[in-house]
Amino acid sequence: MYLKTQKFLILGVSKSGSAVANYLLENGAQCYLYEDLKASKIQACIEALCKKGAKWVEKEQVDGVLKDIDVLVISPGVAINHPVAVKAKEQNVRIIGELEFGFNQFNPVIVAVTGTNGKTTTVSLINAILKENQTQSLLVGNIGKPITGEIKKINKNTVCVTEVSSFQLESTHSFCPHISCILNIAPDHLERHYSMENYIFLKKKIFKCQTASEYTVLNFDDNTVKEFSAECKAKTLFVSLKEQVDGAYVSNGKIYYFEEYILDVNELSLNGEHNVYDSLFAICVSKLLGVPNRAICRALKNFKGVRHRMELVAEKNGVKYFNDSKATNTASTISAIDTMKAPTVIILGGSEKGENYELLFDKIKKSQIKHTVITGASRFNMIRSAEKVGYTHFTVTQDFSFAVKIASMLANDGENVLLSPACASFDCFGNFEERGDVFINEVKKVCEQ
Repeated sequence: MYLKTQKFLILGVSKSGSAVANYLLENGAQCYLYEDLKASKIQACIEALCKKGAKWVEKEQVDGVLKDIDVLVISPGVAINHPVAVKAKEQNVRIIGELEFGFNQFNPVIVAVTGTNGKTTTVSLINAILKENQTQSLLVGNIGKPITGEIKKINKNTVCVTEVSSFQLESTHSFCPHISCILNIAPDHLERHYSMENYIFLKKKIFKCQTASEYTVLNFDDNTVKEFSAECKAKTLFVSLKEQVDGAYVSNGKIYYFEEYILDVNELSLNGEHNVYDSLFAICVSKLLGVPNRAICRALKNFKGVRHRMELVAEKNGVKYFNDSKATNTASTISAIDTMKAPTVIILGGSEKGENYELLFDKIKKSQIKHTVITGASRFNMIRSAEKVGYTHFTVTQDFSFAVKIASMLANDGENVLLSPACASFDCFGNFEERGDVFINEVKKVCEQ
């Protein structure tokens, strides 16, 4: 699209929306802004954009502006059924998401990773391998860097390693990565997507525009994901911990890629079955990009993990404190629980995402979790789920800081405290990063006493 001749309305002025607005203004386009939220950071961003030439749209002005614009750019935090988006569709205004808009401005090599859990670790592993091989790569997308804000860093040699959420896929139409990956599917974001059928439909959009010249990597051990291969037009590879597959797999504690030995599982720097899956995906992508085994192995052996994902933040009086704030659904928390090899006090709770917690508490009953501290807006539903499965070893508090203190009091020498909420953070925090940072600060206070 020729930006200077078209008028754009940005729906949602957070990280992604402001990145698009800045790019449009720098390239001479007319840009309007609309935002429901009144948070101080967002309002400051709107003021800065208006000083650069953007125009703010009040709610009562939307209908008039929609008649005058050519393109509505929707941020991933805004649902596709937002009233402004619905009105735009009724008036045949082109609707595009920030992800697709950014990639339409340039055509780099795209590696796109989606799935319910493990996206951030997987893209970080891929990026670490490419950096080890001195391949020019850039981490973008849902990991916190909108592609539109990074365009100046991209050239024809750049590999854009892209974390893609269901929120982003909701507004894609022509997005076509060179390599797409679907890690797993579990219930998540049902408060926005309404049903598992719709959630699965959105995840499959990551490969819908691919052709026989591209690649799709799927989890063979996830029955839902495995079946996607019947719909893939791209060349399909698999990962598995259970069977030898065309792709990357584990056999007798060793990792192979199409029968080629790569390294032993116990050489990976990250523990836990979920991290083995993430590593298998990273190996598949790296091999498809022509990375030699030595670079793959060095990166996988030395990778330090990502912030807020099973992050060991402190150890005091024999108690280890783990920050897993990124666990925003039950499947992710169950994976975290599986890594705990010592008695553990877990902190659960946050804002609801439409999940049932009975499976989680049933898992807790059979695990190393010795006590659960329940907090946040989800605490009432969590209590009901715990009682339904007969789990009674829990304490409830509305205050997050007090939850950390309670957990530290209950943990003894040789035990763990684990923050793995199984919920989003928006009841008390701006995002999971802020929640994790607060947890770390509270742990520091406990350790200083």
